[in-house]
Amino acid sequence: MKKTVAVVGLGLIGGSLAAALRGFEHCEVVGVARRQETVEYALSHQICDRATTDAATALAEADVTVLCTDPSIVIRYLKDYRDVFKAGSLVTDVCGIKTAIMEAAKVLPDTVDFIGCHPMAGTEFSGIEHSFPELFQRCHLILTPSADSTQEHVDWMHRMADHIGAADVVTTTPEQHDAMIAYTSQLMHIVALSVCDDAELFRCKGFEGGSFRDCTRVAALDVPLWRELLTLNSAALTKVIERLEENLHSYRVALEHRDLERITAKLEYSSNRKRRMNLPGPGQISVDWLNEK
Repeated sequence: MKKTVAVVGLGLIGGSLAAALRGFEHCEVVGVARRQETVEYALSHQICDRATTDAATALAEADVTVLCTDPSIVIRYLKDYRDVFKAGSLVTDVCGIKTAIMEAAKVLPDTVDFIGCHPMAGTEFSGIEHSFPELFQRCHLILTPSADSTQEHVDWMHRMADHIGAADVVTTTPEQHDAMIAYTSQLMHIVALSVCDDAELFRCKGFEGGSFRDCTRVAALDVPLWRELLTLNSAALTKVIERLEENLHSYRVALEHRDLERITAKLEYSSNRKRRMNLPGPGQISVDWLNEK
């Protein structure tokens, strides 16, 4: 059965998703943007089948709505359009925070299904002009279904993930998602930002290697978006920052004392853990890292 899919927010993620969804199960992809210029760009570059600034009309006819905006705007949309979403439809999002979003989705009527979604994909750029349909190739796509989510809608999300090229689908709770993402994504951005805070940053030109560029790439981020992501997940994020501080302190002490035995042990321990992490398949490290010192 043909479905209408409304993609709200045509930035990097929304524009890429709209483009990636074209041709999926004969769906009609309708882009929703705030600015007419974005609508015209989306149509001229064939990012979606239709595009509009009229959110209410698009949401009322959509069988699936994907909210691809900042968390605060997603939360506002859920509240403001709770009675506009089509009965029997699926609403989902792409936010990098899930507990706050799933809590906000409780305002939706029982006739509307909400499944939290987070494709682990992105670049350091923002805006529809940087969107491209291959963005989600080989990414992990994380789902946090509601307690009442239908199997039909969960299955649709799995088929969508396969169509856009995701490597796999991981289903978890909002709380576990936020704890994991604090470590695997948000902490990495904090590290990159902290490196760029160093007084030597602008003196290092001509001395950068691939490791420096890889480490700092994500520091050129979308400030309003990341301010929201970091603050909404501050409880989980501060815990992993504390663990990082402890690990850095341990390295600093070993180096200050020129403790070759300790330095060697730490290098071997950490490099071996990374090699194990690189092995194919899940669960290569059996220890629960959340509880591990």
